[in-house]
Amino acid sequence: MSVHFAEILPVQSGPRGSRRVAVIGNYPPRRCGIATFTADMVQSLQTAAPDLAIDVWAMARPHDQAVLSSARTIDEHDRQSHVNAGLAIEASAPDLVWVQHEFGIFGGPAGEWLIDLLAPIAAPLVVTLHTVLAEPDEAQNRVLAWLAAHASRLVVMSRNAERILLARGDVDPEQVVVIEHGAPDRPFGNAAAMKARLGLPAGPMLLTFGLISPGKGIETAIRALARVVPQHPEVYYLIAGATHPNLLARDGEAYREGLMRLAEELGVASHIVWHNDYLSTPDLIDRIEAADIYLTPYTGPAQATSGTLSYAVALGKAVVSTPYSHAAELLGGGTGLLTPFGDEAAMGQAIAELLAEPERLSGLQQRAYARGRTMAWPNFARQTLAVIAALAPAASPVHHPPARLEQDDLERLCDDTGMAQHSVLGVPDRNHGYCIDDNARALILANLSPGMFAARAMTFAAFIQHGWNPAERRFRNFMGFDRVWREAAGSDDSCGRTLWAIGVTASRGPSADLRAWAQGLWRESADMALEFSSPRALAFAVLGADSLLDSYPDDRLANAIVERGADRLAAALRTYAEPGWFWFEPYLAYDNARLPQAMLVATRRLQAYTLAEDALAALDWLCRCQTAPAGHHRPIGTESFGRSDRTRLPFDQQPVDAWATVEAAALAFQHTGLPKWRRIAEQAYAWFFGVNDRGLALASATGGACQDGLTPRGVNGNRGAESVLALHLAAHALSELQATGRDWPKPMAVPPGAAVLPV
Repeated sequence: MSVHFAEILPVQSGPRGSRRVAVIGNYPPRRCGIATFTADMVQSLQTAAPDLAIDVWAMARPHDQAVLSSARTIDEHDRQSHVNAGLAIEASAPDLVWVQHEFGIFGGPAGEWLIDLLAPIAAPLVVTLHTVLAEPDEAQNRVLAWLAAHASRLVVMSRNAERILLARGDVDPEQVVVIEHGAPDRPFGNAAAMKARLGLPAGPMLLTFGLISPGKGIETAIRALARVVPQHPEVYYLIAGATHPNLLARDGEAYREGLMRLAEELGVASHIVWHNDYLSTPDLIDRIEAADIYLTPYTGPAQATSGTLSYAVALGKAVVSTPYSHAAELLGGGTGLLTPFGDEAAMGQAIAELLAEPERLSGLQQRAYARGRTMAWPNFARQTLAVIAALAPAASPVHHPPARLEQDDLERLCDDTGMAQHSVLGVPDRNHGYCIDDNARALILANLSPGMFAARAMTFAAFIQHGWNPAERRFRNFMGFDRVWREAAGSDDSCGRTLWAIGVTASRGPSADLRAWAQGLWRESADMALEFSSPRALAFAVLGADSLLDSYPDDRLANAIVERGADRLAAALRTYAEPGWFWFEPYLAYDNARLPQAMLVATRRLQAYTLAEDALAALDWLCRCQTAPAGHHRPIGTESFGRSDRTRLPFDQQPVDAWATVEAAALAFQHTGLPKWRRIAEQAYAWFFGVNDRGLALASATGGACQDGLTPRGVNGNRGAESVLALHLAAHALSELQATGRDWPKPMAVPPGAAVLPV
């Protein structure tokens, strides 16, 4: 068995040319730290990598000012706006999506509408977690659990945040990347010149910046100032920042006015400069540069990250701070000074001693500046680009599926009972025993394969024979490793799949003995198919009946199954088809391509012209659903299965669905001779070898191995029977297609007046 790709151009996964990244978060002119951070991140990346295309998607509220023209907006109060943005981002085919996450940014409880936004997007996901909670509430935990399951990387800004995140238990250490908050890169030692430029007094300047609220601890700093002024009467304290908008809406300026009264009572009002406005980033940096000592007197340890603290360190400021988590980590090792929460005496003493010892103050400033070089925006950009490069290589690799597959991995899963169902990586998992689904697939492959696997056909046939339960008139499905059946009857789908294997064996079994056995078991069991309500179960049975009819064209039961299957599938299509949804069910599930495939094989048996056109139209619709914006094959993700809202989600992608598409498209090519069907079959097969949403190969010609699926975070490394068999059966179908071409001399013509359902 060989597969040839010399006649077609190599298929590339992902778009050619420069990489495209979609960035989602707050963005100017919104006035908040994350908006500033997002803008600075984008600017640093554009400076470091001019060829990188960045699409900004900014969260907005109806009353917000217009977002910068370079960004598109998502209404944080409108769930459908989140959904629409996700669909638009997916349609733009980005190489990577980077989210700036804070629970209050996105709509819904704890910002859970972010899930609606991200779910349709197939590109690798990176999430910067600006807040990492040690004890999230139920809604917050639900959002974080989803992000942990779907993000390729979770970025945090401190080692403490990393420890908290990993303590959850559902985060892989390899997912987590620490990239410290970026900071400006300016020359050291310009405080005096900047004070003069800004018209500020020349004396020692203390600074706190941020949206004013009780959690900032400014009361502590004002009381500390009262202890410093008697020793250093020239000192002054610049408190810069507007009142927090939520606090302002609730209480007006009552909190700020209370701080002013406190300063009056302590006799330091003349030593405080109030700047009651939101500062632009350049204005903020200027004021930090003018400061001698930067104060962050937060009231508790929960503050995960402070952007202005990073700025102050990077600009070479002596920092006196309470030991909230970011400060405790960043200022350790002599970079700054820490004082207890709410302890104005300790804070005042630390400030006074620094002002009394200029050399010590200068040394602390120099150590801070040296530490800050690691956080400067150019260094931040390098680390960020390294994450992008690891997940979205600039040049998508060209994948050439191999011509031949070895069969070692098939043998690995087999014993004298049958084929084991699951595998932990490459080790058969005896805890899950066997199932008739996989042994039916294995029997089909053994019938078709010329290799060593063909010798196991009798073992798989014996498994199926033992699975037949005449009392229930159904096949059992699951068997433990102890060879004890776990049920009296399997599902209709598993029974239909078993009939498919029996029908193939009756026609194409490697020995007369095996073919006779299959024909006898067919006569005994196949009438159950006439009772199936599941369209997939019936489709599987039709495929088996059609194969049996190749050798026994007068088999009445097989003909009846084909006729019933054709009627039921046509009726289902007419029931659910509507503009934009040309399908047999109100949702998509697994093995979707088997439905039009079964309908199409029935065409040959029944010479039903309209049926053929409808089947091809349904398969065409499905294949368009399974084509990514970049043009490669994308099986319907398991998260889409059975969704009543018909949303198509990209993950997890399973080998069994790619195999189904290969076979259905190969049949369509045989029926029509249209090159597009051969191309679709080849692209679905190429999915196994890396022409997919992650550019990662699931399959290997060496050993004939295939991993269990493509997930948001990469490849599922297990190699169970369903996946390995799907690879080999897909390879066989494509090999037959390329060896025989069309098996009908010309496409079937649709007679004048034949009705065809609209697409």
